[in-house]
Amino acid sequence: MTLHAALLRHAEALLEELLRFAAPADQVVSRYFRNHRTLGQRDRAFLAEATFAVLRRKRSLEAAAGSAQPRALVLAALVRIQGLSLRALGERLLSKDVELLDRVRTASADGLADAVQADLPDWLWARLVEAHGAVEAMQIARGLLNPAPLDLRVNVAKSDRDAVLARLAQDGIEGRATPYSPAGIRLAAKPAINRHPLFEEGVIEVQDEGSQLLAYLLAPRRGEMVADYCAGAGGKTLALAMLMRGTGRVYAMDVSARRLAALAPRAARAGISNVHTIALSGASDARAKRLAGKIDRVLVDAPCSGFGTLRRNPDLKWRHDAAAIAELAEKQSGILTAAARLLKPGGRLVYATCSILEQENEAVVERFLGETIGFRELHCGELLAAQRIALDTGQRLRLWPQRHGTDGFFAAALERR
Repeated sequence: MTLHAALLRHAEALLEELLRFAAPADQVVSRYFRNHRTLGQRDRAFLAEATFAVLRRKRSLEAAAGSAQPRALVLAALVRIQGLSLRALGERLLSKDVELLDRVRTASADGLADAVQADLPDWLWARLVEAHGAVEAMQIARGLLNPAPLDLRVNVAKSDRDAVLARLAQDGIEGRATPYSPAGIRLAAKPAINRHPLFEEGVIEVQDEGSQLLAYLLAPRRGEMVADYCAGAGGKTLALAMLMRGTGRVYAMDVSARRLAALAPRAARAGISNVHTIALSGASDARAKRLAGKIDRVLVDAPCSGFGTLRRNPDLKWRHDAAAIAELAEKQSGILTAAARLLKPGGRLVYATCSILEQENEAVVERFLGETIGFRELHCGELLAAQRIALDTGQRLRLWPQRHGTDGFFAAALERR
C-alpha cells in the first residue's frame, strides 16, 4: 500500500497519545478510532500495527532514528520493521523525512547496549539477566517482540475441536490445533472472529493457550465448588465451568463489579448457568468469609505486571517500574493468603500470573509456604499428565513465547493438607 500523508499524520498523532502512557494502549487506540470514525478497517489495522511496532521496539528505533519524536519513530518502524520502501511511503515525505530514513536504513545494532537491543528498560533487562543469564534473557526478550497469534478455546460442552476446525476451514479461516491445550485452536491470521456464528453461539472464545492450561491444571471435577478468585471478565471462569459440564458451582470473585458485569452475557452465550459472581469488598469480604474452608478448587490468577503478555501489550514495559513490581508482589501475597482461606482440606489451589519475573511468581509462593501452615506443593507436570497433556516444565508451570508459543505464564499448584 502507498502511505498517504493523512494516514501518516494519523499514525503520528496516535503514537503521540500512546507515548504519554496515561492509559493502557488498547484503550488509547480504541478511543482514537471512536474519535475518528471516518477511518476505514484497513486504515485502522495499519495504524494499530504501526504504532504497536513502535511500542515493541521503542529503544532500538530511537537509536536507529536518532530521535524520540513520534513521526520519526513511525517512519523508522515502517521501514525497519514492516519493510516499506521509500516509494511505498509516498511522494509527500519531507526532505528531513528522507534524510531520516536514509539514516534508519543504514543504522547498525553494533555497539548498542544489550538492553537497547532487547528493547527493554534497563532495570527489566537486568532482572532477566540476573535470573536467566544474558543469552537466555535475550532469547526471552526477542520472543516477546513478535506479535501474538490469535488463539481460540473451543467450548467442548457444545462442540469438539475437529468440528470447529472444519467449520472454520469451510468459512475460509485457517487454523490448527494448539500443541498443549486439548480445546485450543491457533488461527493463521486475525479475522474478526467475534462476528463469526461460532463465537455468537458460544462455541468458541478468544483465549491464549497458556491461559487455557490453567483450567486443566486446576482440574475441577463435576459437582465441585470452585472459586476463580481474581476472575476479571471471566475468561478462565468459563473455562472452568466448561470442564465441569454445567454441574457444581463456580464462584467468580473480583474487586471490580464492572469487570464481573461482562461475565453474564458471555456465560449466557456459552450456555453456562452454574456461575455465581461475587464483587469483593476486600480481603475480609463477608460473603467470601462464609465460604471459608468449603471450596474444592481455587484459582488465583493474580493481578500482575503482565510482562508475559508484552507481545499483546508492549506498553506495559514502559508503564511499570521496579517500585511498581515491589508493590504488586506485596499485593499478590495478600491475595494468595486471602484466597487460600477458602480452600477445604484436600482441596487444590493454583496460583498463577502472566508475569515473567520471579518477584511476582516464585518469591510469592515461597513466602506463602514459609508463612502458612498446612499446605504442600504439587508437581504441575504430573497434574497436567493426569489430564493427558504432555507438558512438563517441572514442579511449577513456566511458559515462554519463544519456547511454547504462548504468552509468558507462571503457575504453582498447592494442596491443603
